[in-house]
Amino acid sequence: MEEKIIRTEYSEIMQKSYIDYAMSVIVSRALPDVRDGLKPVQRRTLYDMHELGLRHDRPYRKSARIVGDTMGKYHPHGDSSIYGALVVLTQDFKMGVPLVDGHGNFGSIEGDGAAAMRYTEARLQKITEDMFLADLDKDVVDFGPNFDETEKEPLVLPARFPNLLVNGSEGIAVGMVTSIPPHNLGEVIDAVIALIEKGDLTDEELMEIIPGPDFPTGGIVTNKDELAEIYRTGTGKIRVRGKVEVEQARGGKTRLVITEIPYTMLGANIGKFLNDIAALAETKKAPDITDISNQSSKDGIRIVLELRKGADIENLKNLLYKKTRLEDTFGVNMLAVSDGRPETLSLRAILDSHIDFQFEVATRKYRTLLDRETKRSEVQEGLIKAVDIIDLIIEILRGSRNQKQVRDCLIRGETEGIKFKSAASKKLAAKLRFTETQADAILDMRLAKLIGLELEALIKEHEETEKKILEYRDILDNYSSMAAVIVKDLKQVKKEFAVPRRTQIVNAETAEVKEEVQEDFAVAVLMDRFGYVRAVDETVFERNREAAESENRLVLHCMNSSVLCVYTDVGRQHLLKVSSIPFGKFRDKGTPIDNLCNYDSAEENIVSIFPSDAFPEEGSMLLFATKNGFVKRVEPAEFALSRKTIAAAKLQDGDKVIAIIPVTGEDGRVVLETRGGYLLKLNVADIPVKKKTALGVQGIRLTSGDSLAAVYDLAADPSAQIEVGGKTVELGKLRTGSRATRGSRPK
Repeated sequence: MEEKIIRTEYSEIMQKSYIDYAMSVIVSRALPDVRDGLKPVQRRTLYDMHELGLRHDRPYRKSARIVGDTMGKYHPHGDSSIYGALVVLTQDFKMGVPLVDGHGNFGSIEGDGAAAMRYTEARLQKITEDMFLADLDKDVVDFGPNFDETEKEPLVLPARFPNLLVNGSEGIAVGMVTSIPPHNLGEVIDAVIALIEKGDLTDEELMEIIPGPDFPTGGIVTNKDELAEIYRTGTGKIRVRGKVEVEQARGGKTRLVITEIPYTMLGANIGKFLNDIAALAETKKAPDITDISNQSSKDGIRIVLELRKGADIENLKNLLYKKTRLEDTFGVNMLAVSDGRPETLSLRAILDSHIDFQFEVATRKYRTLLDRETKRSEVQEGLIKAVDIIDLIIEILRGSRNQKQVRDCLIRGETEGIKFKSAASKKLAAKLRFTETQADAILDMRLAKLIGLELEALIKEHEETEKKILEYRDILDNYSSMAAVIVKDLKQVKKEFAVPRRTQIVNAETAEVKEEVQEDFAVAVLMDRFGYVRAVDETVFERNREAAESENRLVLHCMNSSVLCVYTDVGRQHLLKVSSIPFGKFRDKGTPIDNLCNYDSAEENIVSIFPSDAFPEEGSMLLFATKNGFVKRVEPAEFALSRKTIAAAKLQDGDKVIAIIPVTGEDGRVVLETRGGYLLKLNVADIPVKKKTALGVQGIRLTSGDSLAAVYDLAADPSAQIEVGGKTVELGKLRTGSRATRGSRPK
């Protein structure tokens, strides 16, 4: 075969290939179809269970069998994605209407994972059989080849209610994400019926029927007035709160009981929520909370907060809404595959798409049923006619040499080669004009059909068939008749499967917390060599001063309202409120400092920590020194920012900050010490004042392989002494040198 080389731009090939890949992920994996509300993996799993015969009234089957069969026949991807989809389809705390009946450990609302698929079992729910899979044998949807063209699979399931709204959907595709909240089955069906019967509804009328989402976890939607715009555009944020009840306890005390949680708190977020409440109690932001217990069970959520006597209930509720995930936002982006392409849809567009799909499915269903009944009527007419002339037919059968002669005689009246008892019989046989279908039915007819009662039953059956034909033709020919059938089915679905609404829809004001003005008092912040930090009262520190100074890497004296500036060797400043540091007893362990601020102990080390109000004197500066010998002074006001983390110094590649010390005025002296033993005494006035984003200037000229090790402030300790090369050096007696010189070694 002759080689053919196609020359093209590489960027064009990459662009086309990536677009193809993105569309494959969007349409074939990540996004649901607006018609049945299912992603491909969910649709294939349900269809495979249907093929395996896993009906709701039959025994469960191992999940591993379902996953393996689905993967082998329809979904050639990882088994974990198939099992993950199967697990979600069973979870009543995630799905508005679960589509699979699971047996075994399929996870919990608190985030416990499902057991391995070799341990769990599953079968279809009755609603799934009736509403998604019941009419697949009636040519209601198109089928296509599977990935290796050895099987056929439905391209969409004939869902009889808007599953996209009822069960919602979440998925991440390439460059787009879908997030659709679940809704109440009964309300959604009412909206579909109203649109079919009235033809059109205003947005206000539609919102009266579907006031908002209905989360399986309950809760309270607090921005009712914003929902109309969210449903009109298909995007927005829904504010959801958990449900909090007040119970009376012994001794005049009260307790708060959380009985419903926001949908966004599912899983591991419940554990984080409990930790957040504990942190509020420990840091004295919620001093009224004396105990926390999670009493949740299979019967529902029950998180109990024991309160002090006389606690401010409303303020505490607002604090929980404000500081924890008891109030959260659900981001809505109603993106789904419509007509083969991804599209952000409004509530009305989803309902309209479902109604169009229902009419298409009903048309195909009743056309198939009409064809079946028409063929049945044809057969019945032939059999009734045959019974009337059964003697002639028996004579034809006995006089024929083969079955072909009989068929030709029955269909076209050909009597050649057939022996008749009389010429009259032959003349009657020549007039026979049965259809091919009727002829085959006559040849297959049993002798029992000759009984009189059987003939009567056959005539009665034919009358019923004719009634069905008239009914089906009426449904296909008249919009109102088809609409009536669809509405009747929807009402039956609602009657059998609808449940009361679980989520309340209200307008609620944003939670406001009355901040209790705490009295300022002096504290000592202690950090041990492992980076665990804690705060103790100043009087407690004084009683344990010797132990505190010997056991801790850092001791800071400040006020409880202070903010600490944490400087690291990579040139970053992190802000840490003293009030967020655990306050307690002297021997308490404390909390890792990297859990309290953005400091990352894996990539940066703490150089200095100062309270933000530690420089009250005019002319106070922060002196920065780096490993490569660069120095600068920076005004503290440069760092008076509200951001939690900022860049505090600009560094060359490979350079690190080794010291940050406060200096005041222009008359001070500092000493720079290198690892090679060189010392250089400088006037503070010789070190220029720079912006925090400036690189700085060379403070000491380093020899090859040497680096700056330490900086000493003589204003803080005029009589400071250090050991260099085994000799004691009084820093105050060193001769003052010039910046950017090498300095000297002690002799």
